[in-house]
Amino acid sequence: MTETPAISLAIDGMTCAACVTRVEKALLSVPGVTAASVNLATKSARIEGITQPEHLIEAVDDIGYGASLIIEADRSAEAARAEKRAQKAKLAAALAFLISAPFFVGMIGMVLGTDLMPSPLIQFVLASFVQFGLGFRFYRSSWKAIKNGSATMDLLVALGTSAAYGLSLYLWLFPAHEGHVAHLYFESSSVVIAFVLMGKWLEERATSETASAIKSLGALRPTTARRLIGDREEMVDVETLHVGDHVLVRAGEVIPVDGVITKGAASLDESMITGESLPVRKSEGAKVVGGTVNLDGLLEVETTALGAETVLARIIRLVASAQSSKAPVQALVDRISAIFVPVVLVIALFTAIMWLIAGVTLETALINSVSVLVIACPCALGLATPTAILAATGIAARHGILIKDAAALERAASVTHLVFDKTGTLTEGKPVLTALEGDDVSALLALAAALEAGSTHPLAEAIRKEAEARALTIKKAENFSLLDGAIAARLGSDEMIFGNEAALLRVGIELQKYSDRIVALTAQGHGVSLLGNLSSKQCLGLIAFADPARVTSKAAITRSHALGLSTTLLTGDTKGAAERIGNELGIRSIIAEVRPEGKADAIAALKTKGAIVAMVGDGVNDAPALASADVGIAMGSGTDIAIDSAGIALIRPDPRLAPASLHLARRATQTIRLGLFWAFAYNVVGIPLAALGLLSPIVAGGAMALSSVSVVLNALTLRLWRPKLD
Repeated sequence: MTETPAISLAIDGMTCAACVTRVEKALLSVPGVTAASVNLATKSARIEGITQPEHLIEAVDDIGYGASLIIEADRSAEAARAEKRAQKAKLAAALAFLISAPFFVGMIGMVLGTDLMPSPLIQFVLASFVQFGLGFRFYRSSWKAIKNGSATMDLLVALGTSAAYGLSLYLWLFPAHEGHVAHLYFESSSVVIAFVLMGKWLEERATSETASAIKSLGALRPTTARRLIGDREEMVDVETLHVGDHVLVRAGEVIPVDGVITKGAASLDESMITGESLPVRKSEGAKVVGGTVNLDGLLEVETTALGAETVLARIIRLVASAQSSKAPVQALVDRISAIFVPVVLVIALFTAIMWLIAGVTLETALINSVSVLVIACPCALGLATPTAILAATGIAARHGILIKDAAALERAASVTHLVFDKTGTLTEGKPVLTALEGDDVSALLALAAALEAGSTHPLAEAIRKEAEARALTIKKAENFSLLDGAIAARLGSDEMIFGNEAALLRVGIELQKYSDRIVALTAQGHGVSLLGNLSSKQCLGLIAFADPARVTSKAAITRSHALGLSTTLLTGDTKGAAERIGNELGIRSIIAEVRPEGKADAIAALKTKGAIVAMVGDGVNDAPALASADVGIAMGSGTDIAIDSAGIALIRPDPRLAPASLHLARRATQTIRLGLFWAFAYNVVGIPLAALGLLSPIVAGGAMALSSVSVVLNALTLRLWRPKLD
């Protein structure tokens, strides 16, 4: 069954967590929508289900927000929109502070005991421009919220600043003492709006920086290519290329397409795709990825993928999907946000009433109530989680780790047990010869290479490679026949067979001469193949092989243990082969000779013992285990990033990235919790202080802006994370 692709929308007008809840409810009300996730930091929504984008856009418009379709093929446009929002917010904040400058001068004068405040008329003019010009956005948003029966941050700002402005206007026009104007609060309304706008600018700027991963990946896309037509080359737009076209890539140029090298060899910089800092040498037949850099050779590449099907485009989609997803902890925040603003309105009203009962003037009661409204804006609450997700998934992608969604990131933070597949994960997946034993090892190797000439088995490739390295002459075999566990063919006047011990015994080959070595090598985890002469029934020798551990595997296990993780090697290979690798790497638990379907049962057994399990596999036959683990970590290559059964994908085949991804998940979760703590702490401390009259509206406005900025800056610390690979 084909999966229906998700629809992504850019959302305009959201200011707080309450807005997120409103937009999600509107999207979920559209027929056919099965799931909707709205992200305040990216100002975007991701919708799953069978529906039309225009119906979704209409639903968002109906509740007072704007929406536009995000084209998946051009995710970099999101970064441009974020930068544009940041520039507009910067301009609004700068104008607000410029116009409010006389108020700041007057406030400094008050501290120094000098009256430097402008005349009431000038205060009125300046405050009116800020209140109804730069602050009009708060009224527009508040009116839309009221019409839809909800309350948002903008409503708190509009009510609070309007109360301060209205009180000032009343005190100016109707002074208590004729000829003597009381203290006015125009500066409070203007400066609070200036602080709010400054906070919005800093938020937009910071969140656009956290989303820089997509911008950086998008910048890798080349726009032109040298297409080869016969012996002639022409510069064309990449969009005009077709699969099967050949392109020429000179040294220093970016490879414009995904493809296969048909001529030439070069070192490639794949760091932006895989996170690998060292160049990778590639020659004819090797796959290349668009966006990587040809450092030192001349390459001819046959195009295999273009546009949305390229590795780069798929990576961008995965990162964008993760950044727009919602962590499970955010569900609690959303529930709190839904009732937060109404509760604050009740507290503000209660504050005014209680102060009036206490006998203070209406002026004092209103100012304390305004302070409650201003400091309680829930911006920080809505930004704490999504900005941390943005930063974590972005920095992970830079280092070759693709996180499928926020839920996978949160689950990964609590993993206690790391299970590794062996072949292709901790080992190279390519056997090498470890022993050649016989009366004439060169002849033995040459005969084995002749028998394996047409085979694509990894062992056959290892034998041929060793024969080529020794410059041996390989005779041509004839009359090939495949047996169970062996291959037979005629070489000259003799019938030869090459295969495992059981196969040679079945055809009557005498193996007693090598029986002790077969037992010893097998016990050490080596595979053993034997060459026999079917005519004489004699064994001519044996070839032992093993799949060596990756050079990075030892560090991966050491790092896992340093993080307090238990480790298990889970493989379908023989017990001897598993123990050889396990003992070499220091893995504490080894489960061998398990079929692919049995791996899922082994994972389930660990989970029943209370372990939270992450499974690391190469994705070839590990899909059941990856799916059954709490977190699946698929290890592939820059040309294979499918993670259907996994929550995390490692773009390059480096097992050290597995514990690194779990470490990042822990850091991200800690950052989210710290951000939520600060968001709640500001309100828990600030609202009572404001209600008690200990905070002026100006101080409350500054604290509110500071709370949002501090939460975003806390998330940005994740951009300093680097994987520890030693």
